[in-house]
Amino acid sequence: MNNKVTLYMHSGSGNHGCEAIVRSLTELLHSQDPTITPDVMTNDRAEDLLYVPEDICHFVEEKHMARNVINHTLYYVYRKLTGDKESFLRYRFKPMYKNPPKVGVSIGGDTYCYDYMVEEIMLTNSMLHKLGTKTILLGCSVEPDLVKRSDVAADMKLYDKILARESITYNALLDAGVSKERLELAPDPAFTLDTKFLPLPEGWQEGKTIGLNLSPLIGMYAEDKDIALKCYEDLIRHILDTTDNTVALIPHVVWDRSNDNIPLTSLYEKFKDTGRVLLIKDHNAPELKGYIARCRLFIGARTHATIAAYSSCVPTLVIGYSVKARGIAKDLFGTEEKYVLPVQDLKSSKQLIEGYEWLNEHADEITGKLKEAIPEYIVKAKRNGSAVIELLNSKS
Repeated sequence: MNNKVTLYMHSGSGNHGCEAIVRSLTELLHSQDPTITPDVMTNDRAEDLLYVPEDICHFVEEKHMARNVINHTLYYVYRKLTGDKESFLRYRFKPMYKNPPKVGVSIGGDTYCYDYMVEEIMLTNSMLHKLGTKTILLGCSVEPDLVKRSDVAADMKLYDKILARESITYNALLDAGVSKERLELAPDPAFTLDTKFLPLPEGWQEGKTIGLNLSPLIGMYAEDKDIALKCYEDLIRHILDTTDNTVALIPHVVWDRSNDNIPLTSLYEKFKDTGRVLLIKDHNAPELKGYIARCRLFIGARTHATIAAYSSCVPTLVIGYSVKARGIAKDLFGTEEKYVLPVQDLKSSKQLIEGYEWLNEHADEITGKLKEAIPEYIVKAKRNGSAVIELLNSKS
């Protein structure tokens, strides 16, 4: 491992949002300082290599305690006896622990949207600081209620730098006592992701294809876990019945544990005989962005699928389940209303169909707003790279 910059809390590139962050951030670092080739601690190196070349970063696999029964038992007993919660993280991140980087970059900013995932990211931040590593949290979204917890607020103040990707989080962190010297507002680095245009599949109508993305995750947040699938089914039927458009179903996460292809394949099977519903195969993040960029409209649940749409100036409706969706839309358009449909509020197909119709009616206006906003957004997103480099070069 190098001793300059290590990215951590990367879950694997089968989540193409995680991939998009790694790709865009390492490209920003390399373009600003070609001597930086960061290590990326990863849950699954083999998975990453399916999608991302190791030209400007190097993937280092975390150690998996669950795969070693003896170690798992010993560490569990030790933790029970001593109360040393960081011991599990020292094992998991052993390569980084043994050779601490000067700067540790937490790219698991989504983690702070889910209170059940917070402990390990806080413990890792603490562990790295004890090793003398400076830490920076990039592209983060934090539920305002979560940061009211004293332990989370203390953790936030421990970071040497935080770049919040939307203003709801930025203001919540200020209210929690994070100093302005350590806190900045900068768009998600994935706004800078390159786009790769592959040949379009048979049946795709340029200018007349509606992109849809659906995540199994939203079933965890909806009052009725099956409502989203039913709403998407009725929306597709509405599009087919009232227009001559094509529908493209676009997965953005393909992990076994959270696979967009499961609900999307279910939808595809219902409509494939129409010849107007396509299921896009798995691709890397720039290639998926290439498909999303050529949609007339996009309706999606995965944050980075919608960032791919926004940054390509495609009118987008987000089926959101956390602060990140609301905050990003609010910063882009001045309001989240009409641009985000919270899954918690989703009760009937009528809501989604009305959301689609509004998006369709205002498509030209929305495209104009995005064309005006996105160039500046991309410039601001480059701050994610320069902030890391500044921390690396700082003498304090």
